[in-house]
Amino acid sequence: MTGDEDELYDGDEDPYALALRPACGPVYLRLAAGHRVRMPVHRWHARPTVADKTVLERCVGPVLDVGCGPGRLCRELLGRGVFALGVDIAPRAVALTSALGGLALCRSVFDRLPAERGWQTLLLIDGNIGIGGDPRSLLHRCRGLVAPAGRLVVEVDPDDVEELCTARFEDLQGHSGPPFPWARLGRGALRRVAEDLGLSVTDQWTSGHRCFVTLAHGRSFTGRPDVGPP
Repeated sequence: MTGDEDELYDGDEDPYALALRPACGPVYLRLAAGHRVRMPVHRWHARPTVADKTVLERCVGPVLDVGCGPGRLCRELLGRGVFALGVDIAPRAVALTSALGGLALCRSVFDRLPAERGWQTLLLIDGNIGIGGDPRSLLHRCRGLVAPAGRLVVEVDPDDVEELCTARFEDLQGHSGPPFPWARLGRGALRRVAEDLGLSVTDQWTSGHRCFVTLAHGRSFTGRPDVGPP
């Protein structure tokens, strides 16, 4: 016999799935080295922040939002008249996005996706550069999804870090989901990986404590080394 608590965390209901419920408590990434990073769950369910809006202003449609969660960015883009599609491996994320008026597919970014090589903007926001634990493979895949004149908009770690690791989602009570490969990259590390793949930094900026980089096929960034929030 199992108790209610065991049932709560059974099957797909790991802390990430639970984090997709509005008003959920704090959720963390517990990294293999032992430390944990608090996930911005409150941001997933809220209206776009000032920092989010700096990303939205740089989006040219059609937009593919990889790891969209509840879809706050792709829903906002649709509201602005910009076609946007979210992709997430969590059925709950896709259901939430759709219920709130967005468009999303329950699929991995490494699966076959619509309009490959036709997306003008691809988003890797909220740390999603870590998807799969191999930024090189992820960026290579994303490079093949965008159009020749398209762009990748990537949120990077504010610290100068390059960490490939295994992680688990964990809640405040210490309940953990299954392990998965993950990565954290700062701006310098992202630039090095991108350049090896024929991608160049065309824009970079900060908004509050969040840092962003735009990548494109074979162009160089000639502006100032950093641009603060507008």
